[in-house]
Amino acid sequence: MREASEESSEAAAQKVPSVKEVRVGELAEKASVCVACDLCESRTNVVFGEGNANSPLVIVGEGPGENEDKTGRPFVGRAGKLLDECLRECGMLRRHVYITNVVRCRPTETDETGRVKNRPPRADEASTCINLWLEPTLTVIEPLVILCLGSPAANAIIKKGFKMMQERGRFFDSKYARYAIAGLHPAYILRQQGEAYDEARASLVKDIEAARLKVVEAKKEPPKTLF
Repeated sequence: MREASEESSEAAAQKVPSVKEVRVGELAEKASVCVACDLCESRTNVVFGEGNANSPLVIVGEGPGENEDKTGRPFVGRAGKLLDECLRECGMLRRHVYITNVVRCRPTETDETGRVKNRPPRADEASTCINLWLEPTLTVIEPLVILCLGSPAANAIIKKGFKMMQERGRFFDSKYARYAIAGLHPAYILRQQGEAYDEARASLVKDIEAARLKVVEAKKEPPKTLF
């Protein structure tokens, strides 16, 4: 009976959220009713982020798309599937990292046919969400490495005017983490065809692996104990 009791106690202890998980959860709850910019008027759900708030690696994308807006989860649909595949090729799953975006609500515009489609977040939308939600989240998590997916994320985390095709795959200093690196956004990769798609996908895998290895280097721990 004692052994069973001890096992139950250990299992219960493992389920207790960490301080970081609690604080990120509190931020997410506050963000769920955010009306700080016009994006709140057209959203279905706030897409705050998901994954491991204790992770040394955070992935930051641009913003929610249609599928993310519907589900309230980042990187779902085809782009999310591709990201998951690339993470697995580097020995990781979503639960090993924390995934979020520059903005928490889907930026949209209506084309000449009346179809609602995605658009990049405006500077004022991005700055509002960064100040209110992204920066506080990263302050809580304290990642060693941030992987930026797409130019908007790199502009927010690394530097303004980031040149994706020239500067992706390199590590930069960032006020949000010890190291930051940028890679191609999965949605961009999916728009490529043939050899261009293969090369773009391979570059994302390479950049994810570089980010993983940089965490290992920064922690000075063998890979098997990292995640």
